[in-house]
Amino acid sequence: MRIKRTTPTHRSGPSSRTKFAAVATGLLAAAAIAVPNASATSSHTFGAAALTAANDAVRGADVAGTAWSVDSATGKVDVTADSTVSAADIARIKREAGANAGAISIQRVPGRFSKLLSGGDPIYTTSWRCSLGFNVKKGSTYYFLTAGHCTQGYPNYYTSTSHSTSIGPTVATSFPGNDYGLVQYSNTSLAHPSAVGSQRITSAANPSVGQSVTRRGSTSGIHSGKVTALNQTVNYGNGDIVSGLIRTTVCAEPGDSGGPLYSGSTALGLTSGGSGDCTSGGTTFFQPVVEAMNAYGVSLF
Repeated sequence: MRIKRTTPTHRSGPSSRTKFAAVATGLLAAAAIAVPNASATSSHTFGAAALTAANDAVRGADVAGTAWSVDSATGKVDVTADSTVSAADIARIKREAGANAGAISIQRVPGRFSKLLSGGDPIYTTSWRCSLGFNVKKGSTYYFLTAGHCTQGYPNYYTSTSHSTSIGPTVATSFPGNDYGLVQYSNTSLAHPSAVGSQRITSAANPSVGQSVTRRGSTSGIHSGKVTALNQTVNYGNGDIVSGLIRTTVCAEPGDSGGPLYSGSTALGLTSGGSGDCTSGGTTFFQPVVEAMNAYGVSLF
């Protein structure tokens, strides 16, 4: 939910379907535990080489439930840890950083980071539900973008749980590392407007920190919030690490994966994963849509 998809009864590739099914039952909530916090870190500003080393150390520690990025303004590597991350996990990150441990700032958030599967409109495979992101085209062929964890295994997509009306096949997928995939409209009878619900989408852009944004998903509907960070790397566990993500205060739930993040008529991102729910709130990460569009050579219309 990166955010999540849901299974009929979360996403898949041949090696991932079991873990996705476990996530699909919902985001797990867990009580926060006491660990060293950001205030305990050094106030020293670190240089580029130390920040790079510290950033690599966080990745090398391989702690599921962490998200991080380099903040060049503060001279720190800002690490966000969910409720599943233990004090021992934090200590492992610090040990991995060695002399650069002081460059790492730790912040806690409640809940658990997980991938959200189910653009707003629901889309179904025979094993899970995700959300359609944005309709796009290349030449005279129409497609939609969604999360890459929703397109692992190149599934065919349908309009309902009965699988009676086919949308079309997955033709490209990228996950982990990235979190985007492309599904072709092979059913010419289906409408595919360049819109999110009733909101016309006319352009795509990269967001800025502090920008007000809206997300639409097939589980939780429409919710809004703000962009809090860019270029985030998130470790969802089991080797599922995604980089370059947008971090926001928008809530999301299983099944919202792949759904659109936008601001007015501008497309911004695809729902990847996060923590919390739309009752208690949470942190949600998004794949920048411009990167996905450039990767596949598609455009809005």
